[in-house]
Amino acid sequence: MKNRTRLASIMHLYKDQYEEYEKRHNELWPEMEETLKTHGVHHYSIFLEEESGQLFAYLEVDDVKDWNKVSETDICKKWWEYMEPLMETNPDNSPISKQLKSVFYLE
Repeated sequence: MKNRTRLASIMHLYKDQYEEYEKRHNELWPEMEETLKTHGVHHYSIFLEEESGQLFAYLEVDDVKDWNKVSETDICKKWWEYMEPLMETNPDNSPISKQLKSVFYLE
């Protein structure tokens, strides 16, 4: 099996949107899921810290270059537009996201 790159980031969800955010992810569009998988995404998880609204996202990717191409797809841009009312976003509707540095891993 090819070594995957582990990525993590944090984002911020508006406190009155917790349920809607979870609902929309539980009903993830098949096209969005397929796009993630065809771009080599595995084990994508998002966790919510309810007190602050902070989201922690973790995923594994086959190739970071392929992962970065997801943001260029029409379906991703449509998803960002759909999610924009729920969270802090950039002018292009992408989530404001801070990448985290890996400092420990135990397999």
